Amino acid sequence: MMNPSVNDEYAEREKIEVELLLQAIYRMYGYDFRNYAYDYIRRRIRHGMQRMGEESIASLIPRVLYQPDSMQQLVNYFMVNVTEMFRDPSMYLTFRQKVVPYLRTYPHIRIWHAGCSTGEEVLSMAIVLQEEGLYDKARIYATDIDDDALESAQKGIFPLRNMKAYTQNYIRSGGTRDFADYYTAQHESVIFHSSLMKNIVFARHNLVTDQSFNEFNVILCRNVLIYFNRELQHRAHQLFYESLAKLGFLVLGDKESILFNPYTHCYEAMDDREKLYRKIK
Repeated sequence: MMNPSVNDEYAEREKIEVELLLQAIYRMYGYDFRNYAYDYIRRRIRHGMQRMGEESIASLIPRVLYQPDSMQQLVNYFMVNVTEMFRDPSMYLTFRQKVVPYLRTYPHIRIWHAGCSTGEEVLSMAIVLQEEGLYDKARIYATDIDDDALESAQKGIFPLRNMKAYTQNYIRSGGTRDFADYYTAQHESVIFHSSLMKNIVFARHNLVTDQSFNEFNVILCRNVLIYFNRELQHRAHQLFYESLAKLGFLVLGDKESILFNPYTHCYEAMDDREKLYRKIK
């Protein structure tokens, strides 16, 4: 067993290797993971290192600098696309009850899904808006840093095996129709109807480096900030605050908080349990 001083030395050396690798990725390609939560990014780098057959984190650096394909492969290991349709159904039910009445009063509705992953939650919101009679005056902007996830999201095709769980989520979210009405089964997959996609704009956007690109009535960023350190969380909250219209709504993930950031006092809780807040300043 290593003594504590050896363990400390190894941990410090590993931290330096992680910092150098992330700096190389940023300087060479513009992807900025330097302020992601350290324990998370270290685990993802180790996973990539093993899958790519390298014996150390340091050995990934020349591959990143001189082999763009290897860099993209490694970055893909950083992306954790965990999502499902009507994820946390009670949030969607609360959204119907507490946010939709306000949206009915707006002439136009702009919604931003930040970190949309492969699009399941974007389509969920499109279904909610359609059932509430609001979709025709809405525009949903769905963004992510992961180009592969965005490409998948735009297709609207998902495994048939997931539909049983998604149907249960839909029912618990307050759905008013037969969920199967929204898609067509094709062998082992389903494709959602194009009418749900017509008012969705998919685009690449990096919460770490990119700026605000519109003013929104609703911003959803669910279970993304948990991968950021405190500094980066504050930057994201600044971006959301600057992008959200007065009296607009911010929806966070169930493991995230509006507390302890410079903009906490600018929001009131519409439903603290569901992490649904309204901008008041």
